[in-house]
Amino acid sequence: MYCGVDLGSRNVKIALMDSRGELKFFKFDTITFYREHGRLEDGQLAVDLSALLPPSTRPRVVVSTGYGRQTVALKGARTIPEIKAHVLGAVHFTGLSDFTLLDLGGQDSKVALVRGGRLVDFQTNDKCAASTGRYLENMAAVLNITLDELSRYYENPVDLSSTCAIFGETELIGKVVEGHPISSLAAGVNYTIFKRIRPMLQRLFSEILVFTGGVARNTALRKILARELGVQVVVPEHPQYTGAVGCCVEARLRSPD
Repeated sequence: MYCGVDLGSRNVKIALMDSRGELKFFKFDTITFYREHGRLEDGQLAVDLSALLPPSTRPRVVVSTGYGRQTVALKGARTIPEIKAHVLGAVHFTGLSDFTLLDLGGQDSKVALVRGGRLVDFQTNDKCAASTGRYLENMAAVLNITLDELSRYYENPVDLSSTCAIFGETELIGKVVEGHPISSLAAGVNYTIFKRIRPMLQRLFSEILVFTGGVARNTALRKILARELGVQVVVPEHPQYTGAVGCCVEARLRSPD
């Protein structure tokens, strides 16, 4: 059994992979995970995984990655860069070898160019939350709708020009006051995400775009990407676990057995 741990900004995702490649997934709120299951030992995060996983589950190798790994290392685990984990996971999930990877998480966005199943180039934006899940959550709250409802709208978007997540909320409130319908306001929010990631996608362009991360569940953004870029958008069955699965793949590759 191989274990992959993705220490995300909003959630900690854990994937288990057996020798046949079968997968199981587990998710925990990040703050709760650290507070209830972790403790610092010699500058590393010590976690009793056996208390979190099914009984008698004993991973032979644990590999970790994620937003959290930049501030704390998981004790007893081999750590790999986020972008490597997501590329490995995307290749495993899709079976593709040539594509552009778009990963939109809770607080950062990543774009990678993959050729022959290997990372060729990548760009990241972790300086601003304006193209992330946190931004969508905040904007949905302003509109008083759920993320699921927000993800339905992509036609007739209201133009939102602010490039800052905080000022974007103020701009959206102004559009609400102007009387625009919820459908156009929500479409505007989704289209704004696309505008912020478009330069990275154009620089690392492929005709196939593999979309991962929690934001990949946003149906409207998937449609916008396909329409505006003229690409085929592929979303794995469990897009938010791509990094954790990539860690499992790395664990299996590096296993002495």
